[in-house]
Amino acid sequence: MSQHAHELTKKLIQCPSVTPNEAGALDLIEGELKKLGFEITRLTFGEGKAQVQNLFARLGTGVPHFCFAGHVDVVPAGDANTWCAPPFEARIMDENIIGRGAVDMKGAIACFIAALSDWRNENQIFNGSISLAITCDEEGPAIHGTREIVAWLNAQNQMPDAVLVGEPTNPESIGDAIKYGRRGSLSCALTVYGEQGHVAYPHLADNPLPRLIKMLAPLTDDKLDKGNADFDPSTAAITSIDTGNEAGNVIPAKAHAQFNIRFGTAQNPAELEKKLRQHFDAVGGKYDAKFHLSAEAFATKKGNFTNLIADAIKEITEKTPEFSTSGGTSDARFFAPFTEVLEFGLVGKSMHKIDEAVALQDLTLLTKIYHRILQRFFA
Repeated sequence: MSQHAHELTKKLIQCPSVTPNEAGALDLIEGELKKLGFEITRLTFGEGKAQVQNLFARLGTGVPHFCFAGHVDVVPAGDANTWCAPPFEARIMDENIIGRGAVDMKGAIACFIAALSDWRNENQIFNGSISLAITCDEEGPAIHGTREIVAWLNAQNQMPDAVLVGEPTNPESIGDAIKYGRRGSLSCALTVYGEQGHVAYPHLADNPLPRLIKMLAPLTDDKLDKGNADFDPSTAAITSIDTGNEAGNVIPAKAHAQFNIRFGTAQNPAELEKKLRQHFDAVGGKYDAKFHLSAEAFATKKGNFTNLIADAIKEITEKTPEFSTSGGTSDARFFAPFTEVLEFGLVGKSMHKIDEAVALQDLTLLTKIYHRILQRFFA
């Protein structure tokens, strides 16, 4: 079982599937699942350069329906010369597999397929169904990947009863944490307009920077909300302030800023945008604010499914995992409005970094956990 996970991880890494290219990774997964009797549906969404290949595979038609979701696309490797081994070679060094996507998240996909293969040998007949929803668009715009898979599942009346996403959730070691929710993300591009002029004659100009600074003030006082039982207080990050002005003796005609707010379920993004616009109006002057909501916050209610996953982890690792909502967004958010969804995968310390690596022993351990989850779910 573990050797299967090791070999499949290496083969997946050797597919240079930088978003949105599947580079043979979906073909490899399709071949593995066909051996186990899965019915494969390839789903293509988007057009031209934005086109994304996705895969949905299902075994059985009954209930309960368990789905494993993930992505084979990876972020660019960067300068390959800075890696200790070629990023898409999947070389084993010091009991680690080195390669882009090792932990985020090709290793988890390999572990689930290996666990599934072993479980299938033990359960030729079972009540229910198992599926995998795999995309090539998680690290990119996330428009034509899991978002559209979920819409398709809904239209086809194939929405799973429970979903496990294989994102790297553990900060230090396998069994540290389960993600049961994720913060939402609200971004804004704010431009404040004034009138250009000489710094020696400010009364003949209209400097937009003081107004911009006042507009950004609520984002710097850490008082957007108090959070709740599932989420810490919302956080705001001003990521850019720019005038495009290279002259030290010229008052600029406009000033531009960008910021992002990560919020929990204590915050309503529409109300948050409304309050900020009211504040901008109160500051006064001509401005333009373009808000973009890329993710809603969600938290899966704790119950049978959360207990099942936590108990399976504890049985294998002898650790009680923390339930966490920290970190950025993930594709779990697209399933959240329709079904129970949790995330559990590998250790994420090296994800997106040079020399991304997964320990062979972690692949073995995660495969055992996924196997136990299947046993418990279909007991």
